[in-house]
Formats: sequence, structure tokens, C-alpha cells
Amino acid sequence: MSRNRYNGKNKECIIAFYNLENLFDTHDDPHTLDDDFTPKGFKKWRDGRYRSKIKKLGRAISKIGEEEGLHPPVLVGIAEVENDKVVEKLLGTKHLRDIPYDYVHFDSPDERGIDTGLIFNKDHFTVVQAETLPLLIENGEGDRDYTRDILYVKGLLNGEGIHVFVNHWPSRRDGADETKYKRIEAANTVLRKLTSINDSAENLNVMIMGDFNDDPNSESIETLLTSGYFINPMQKLLSPETGSANYKGKWSLFDQIILSHSFLNHEPGTHIFQQAAIFAPRFLKEWKGKYKGNPFRTFVGKKYIGGYSDHFPVYVIMRFNE
Repeated sequence: MSRNRYNGKNKECIIAFYNLENLFDTHDDPHTLDDDFTPKGFKKWRDGRYRSKIKKLGRAISKIGEEEGLHPPVLVGIAEVENDKVVEKLLGTKHLRDIPYDYVHFDSPDERGIDTGLIFNKDHFTVVQAETLPLLIENGEGDRDYTRDILYVKGLLNGEGIHVFVNHWPSRRDGADETKYKRIEAANTVLRKLTSINDSAENLNVMIMGDFNDDPNSESIETLLTSGYFINPMQKLLSPETGSANYKGKWSLFDQIILSHSFLNHEPGTHIFQQAAIFAPRFLKEWKGKYKGNPFRTFVGKKYIGGYSDHFPVYVIMRFNE
């Protein structure tokens, strides 16, 4: 991809987020609970299955934006990656290796060893600063609940300064109401970081993306929105028939990209929000049976079905104002 801003006819680009559903390598990490994803583990996670998943995910990322006639995403937030090696292998697949992608990733204290990351096109994005924000929460016994850090990246998107937060907030495994305090604290962790960056956060260009394990109308997401700095362009995408993931026949939109109000301006040299969407082409879906239309996932329980992920990617289209 050349350096001439964006090659699309309308100077548009894609910003995406994708939960990759347990992108583990096949090696046992003695410091994390990754035993299921080893050749002898519960999932019988062998090299052939690993290579197949990597190839599929590379294809999926490369196709985001294709329907709109745009190039693959300039930024892709990712969740559920085990380490640097799996990200490098993903970027080395035939669908992605010719795109000048690089990435930001840090190991987090998550007990299973899964982290977030940010893939970026070096021709359009420059990293200025990157760090992790620890999520300091306790479990029901008063001990620290070791979960994914929040990834913070400050950079230049086509010369415009932006702040990107990549999130994978605590799950609902122990109940949505029982665990919501954890996700509210995650939202407040992001807001505190913004305050530390600038006393007037309304002047910042901010993208908060991730698998929030909460829908757009949940209290944690409302915590971000009531700060007055953000819009949620994903809010209208959730319906009884559509979402980014499906659990027991019910759609959710845990995967979202939230933008600061500054992305609604028309000033030259800035980016303006155009559209939000869920990327759900036929090849990412179950084709038949009781789960028809759901994300074509890698496993259903112990059963290997060889799909992509249990989440659809989500994305926004941004237009560069010249």
C-alpha cells in the first residue's frame, strides 16, 4: 500500500476489532493455564489445527472492507492472543504478509495467558507510545482477580494524533450482575487514563475498542458515554437478529468501537466517522443446522469444527478530510 493517504476513492479507511477466540500456539506455557491448547490437552490442539486457524483468521482480516471497495484495515484491535509468536505467525499468512503490518502486544497477568494487541499498517499509522493499564479488581474472596490488561497506544493516524484503547473486559462467567462491577471499573480505568493525559479530554481523538463482555446499553458502556466525551456508533447494530456473537440463541454485541466526539468534525487534516458495521460474510458463518447464521467457531465445547472465531469482527469507516 502506498503512502498517498488512503487509496479509496473517498479517502476512507477501515478501523476494526476482532476477538480471535483462543489463538494459542501448541506449546505449553508453564506459567499459564493453557494446557487445554496443547497436543495432549482437552482440545487436542495440534499443529495442523493451529495452522488452519491462523490461515483462516488471516483471510478474514484481509477481507474486512472489501465489500466497500476499501483496502484491509489500517488498525485492527485483537483479543485472545497468547503471545507475540501467534501474532507474528498471523501477519505472516499469505493473506496478510504483503501488507506492511506491524503490531503492539504485551503479556498480561491473565491466568489463561490471553492478551489484547493492536495490528497497524505502518504506511498509515505510527506508534508514539504504548503501555498497558492494569485492571485492579478483586474476586468474591477479596483476592486480586488477574485478568487482561487494557492496551493503550498513542499514535499518528495519517498524521493526526489519536489515542487507542484495546480492551477485553472481564467475563460474565459468574453471572452478569455479579461481575458487572469489574467491567465498570474497567471503564473507569480508561477514563482515569484520559484524565491523566489531558485535563480537557474532550480535545483528544480517542478510540475505545474491544470485547467489553457487555452490550451497548450496559452500565459499564454507559459509564464511558455519560462522561460526555464519546459516541457509540455501534449502538444501533444490535437486534434480535444480529450481533457479533450468539450464546444459546441470543445475539449480543460485546464487540464495539467507541469514538470521541472529535471524530465528527470536518476540519482539514482530520478523520471523520462515516459508518459502523459488523463484518459477517457467509464464510464466517455456520451454513446449516441449529446454529445456522452464527459465527463459525473453532470449537463447540470439546468438538473441533474448524472455523474462524466465535465472534464476528466489527469495524468503522473513517474518512480523511483534505
